[in-house]
Amino acid sequence: MLSRIPRLPNANVLVGFDTSDDAGVYKLSPSLALVQTVDFFTPIVDDPYTFGAIAAANALSDVYAMGGTPLTALSVLAYPEKGDLDDLEAILRGGAEKLLEAGCVLLGGHSVKDDEVKFGYAITGTVHPDHVKANAGARPGDVLLLTKPLGTGVITTALKRGLATDAHVEAAIASMLTLNRTPPGAVEHTHGITDVTGFGLLGHAREMAKASGVTLEFHSQEIEFLPGALDYARAGALPGGLHNNCDFASCDVTIAAHVPAEVAHLLYDPQTSGGLLIALPPEAAVHFPLARQIGRVLTLGEKAICVL
Repeated sequence: MLSRIPRLPNANVLVGFDTSDDAGVYKLSPSLALVQTVDFFTPIVDDPYTFGAIAAANALSDVYAMGGTPLTALSVLAYPEKGDLDDLEAILRGGAEKLLEAGCVLLGGHSVKDDEVKFGYAITGTVHPDHVKANAGARPGDVLLLTKPLGTGVITTALKRGLATDAHVEAAIASMLTLNRTPPGAVEHTHGITDVTGFGLLGHAREMAKASGVTLEFHSQEIEFLPGALDYARAGALPGGLHNNCDFASCDVTIAAHVPAEVAHLLYDPQTSGGLLIALPPEAAVHFPLARQIGRVLTLGEKAICVL
């Protein structure tokens, strides 16, 4: 459908929506480009303050994934006309304080009446045009790093079903609240970055592989999962988005027979404020000491994704 949407050709568009990247990039000058994104969703946790903060961290992640620095934010809000105003204040305050942590200025926003709560932000950042980290940059010989464990979708589904323990929910929330800021200067050593959100690890990896013209090989035993995620996946606490992601991406994925079903499910699990998937030379991995090496980039093979 997007291929049929009219657009104005413009040489200053460095990254548009052709490669399903995390944000758009528009060049203002030889040394400055804008990074723009928007993201919002319905509540995934019970506490309104925490929901607002997660929504902000999730939106900011798209700018970090392009190698950019977030500067300004506009809130996007849908809220019931007779909804609790204390809860609304908590949502807005949680988001604003997470933006403050990121050094991002809140300029305003827009709200509409809606029976279902939805909240998020449009974020604008900056990046040097020569330092944009699109998902199309992965090269054969690169290693793949992931900066956060997987499992937020399964754990929040387990929470809704009354299966999740407090400790497991708290660990998932702590992960979602963590900003995807990278160590100073580390991004310069990378070839390609994408953040792992609603399409799951394999969905976003497929986008990176397709855009880069390579195959991504993942080593399932090296992938970290949030506490409790494997157990909840075995118990069948699988969100609808997980099945959608599998239906969409599995045609380009080969998973070895020895990979347990619960692990395969979690590779498609839709993440909220998930980690960064980074492709970079092996010797550059030292610049991301907290990230986990989970695979490598190969020349294009029969499938875009291979899981061992």
